[in-house]
Amino acid sequence: MARDQEARLLIEDYAVVGDTSTMALIGRDGSVDWLCLPRFDSSACFAKLLGDETNGRWQVVPRHWSEGAVKRTTRRYRPGTLVLETTYETDSGTVRVTDAMPPRDGHADLLRRIEGLDGEVEMAMRWVVRFGYGSAVPWMQRIEDAEGNPAVSAVAGPDAVLLRGHVLPEPDRRQQHRAHHTYFTVGPGDTVDLTMSWYPSHEPMPHCHDVGEGIERTEQYWKDWSGRSTYDGPYAEAVERSLITLKAMTYQPTGGIVAAPTTSLPEQIGGPRNWDYRFCWLRDATLVLSALLGAGYTEEAGAWRSWLLRAIAGSPEQMQIMYGLHGERQLPELELPWLPGYESSGPVRIGNAASNQFQLDVYGEVAAALYSATTAGLSPDDIAWDVTRTSLKHLETVMDKPDSGLWEVRGIERQFTFSKVMVWVAFDRAVRAVEEFGAKGDVEHWRALRDRIHAEVCEQGWNEECQSFTQYYGGTALDASLLVMATVGFLPGDDPRFVSTVAAVERSLRDGCFVKRYETTEDLDGLPPGEGAFLACSFWLVSALAQVGRVEEAQDVFEQLLDLRNEVGLLAEEYEPGEGRMTGNFPQAFSHLTLVEAAATLGAHGVRGSSRSARGTDNPTDS
Repeated sequence: MARDQEARLLIEDYAVVGDTSTMALIGRDGSVDWLCLPRFDSSACFAKLLGDETNGRWQVVPRHWSEGAVKRTTRRYRPGTLVLETTYETDSGTVRVTDAMPPRDGHADLLRRIEGLDGEVEMAMRWVVRFGYGSAVPWMQRIEDAEGNPAVSAVAGPDAVLLRGHVLPEPDRRQQHRAHHTYFTVGPGDTVDLTMSWYPSHEPMPHCHDVGEGIERTEQYWKDWSGRSTYDGPYAEAVERSLITLKAMTYQPTGGIVAAPTTSLPEQIGGPRNWDYRFCWLRDATLVLSALLGAGYTEEAGAWRSWLLRAIAGSPEQMQIMYGLHGERQLPELELPWLPGYESSGPVRIGNAASNQFQLDVYGEVAAALYSATTAGLSPDDIAWDVTRTSLKHLETVMDKPDSGLWEVRGIERQFTFSKVMVWVAFDRAVRAVEEFGAKGDVEHWRALRDRIHAEVCEQGWNEECQSFTQYYGGTALDASLLVMATVGFLPGDDPRFVSTVAAVERSLRDGCFVKRYETTEDLDGLPPGEGAFLACSFWLVSALAQVGRVEEAQDVFEQLLDLRNEVGLLAEEYEPGEGRMTGNFPQAFSHLTLVEAAATLGAHGVRGSSRSARGTDNPTDS
């Protein structure tokens, strides 16, 4: 298992487990290659994903995996859960590895159970802990915990982890980077349990969880959660998996929702479009909220609304497009030079400078989310309505300004059409709140502003020569965000202008089932051109096709997109059609929430099931 003999895993070769505070990415090779502890935005203690083994990993796999000892690998989640099972078939026998992160009980745990199913299989374990995103070598020692259990301890600065279990690794004296490894054999009925616990280094060692009980508790937690879903539409399996993934990206202590659990997975292999997504974008979070509300999850809606009100509390002109998990405002962007990046796609970044951008669309998304929460049955909140009215008052003073737009371009600010559409949404949802729920406000004034911005978009955002709305006022370029004009209610799906815009976006940005966000040019977004197809935009196309009456084609595109999921049902941010692989951060909330939205739209247009067999989540893959 020497690191120079191992091939780099594709992004889709990973699955995730999580405890609604953080997530671990686990490869088909049994290696935990990314884990930030104790929360999503903490520094990683396993960072091989963006470097190599010297940056940290925890691998449990049949010995000689990299030399072809494993003939078949099968992965699945236990139905309705985030408990991962990976089964390895070898010439000598079959073994199953179960991974889970139980709901927090005072500290974070990653549990691994290895079970012999038939024959005998020699297993290999490598444990390389590196705090500080793979840079800090910890002090390692073999100890006994407070209960007398043997353990391996790793401590560096504020962080400490304990590895306990039936088998523990020994220092690999041949490796200067201080790895720990061991070999052990499992036969039929044998069970080897392992648990890794994180805790603040200045505190007492945490108690040791029973692995079997922890896995059972984790399974029951997720079954209880997924069993509450009220979704009653087509593609229920894909929707359930996406909803579970979205729930796993909710930070339970505060209700904030991260865009992804990873940073710097490239939008283009070898390119610089590598961003940290471990924060709470108001846009992404509000759309996740809508997906969860559509399945009856009002508890999450209430927690998110409380998080939102805390995060944006204060002066409305200081509202940001994103915040930290607890509502932090300062998210400075840094580069980590010791990490080469996934497939040498540097730089590796932490933090996100886009937090300082001005984006008009967030006002509309927040207003729409608060409105949807009320329509879904969440009790009206006086503070939320006061915040809405104050924000609208500020929006009235800035609505005519150019902004950085939905895609956070790092070029010059422009009058982006989608931004103006979402200004319309903000005032429209305020009007509806007055009309439908009896909220108090200057509804006549809001109606006038709503009508004014609608007329402006129809005049300045429309290009007669292109027969389409365009990316920004006075331009000719197209943008996939225009596909949502019917979804948000700006125009009906059968409006000739929307029908023509959908066709224009297809001509400019569509390739089969794939849709690019826009044509990347350096003068627009300040970066070298080139990226994969944006999966959220591709799912937007599904909804738009259904809304303009092309339902059969919409269903076919949707099923092609479902086939892009890996065998455990997960999607990254983008897909590179030429290479046939995922790109971008993984798993991506935007991709999964638009999958849910597209499935619901198909259901609303009469689709009741699959027209062919879409890829399921229990399918095996050959090693």
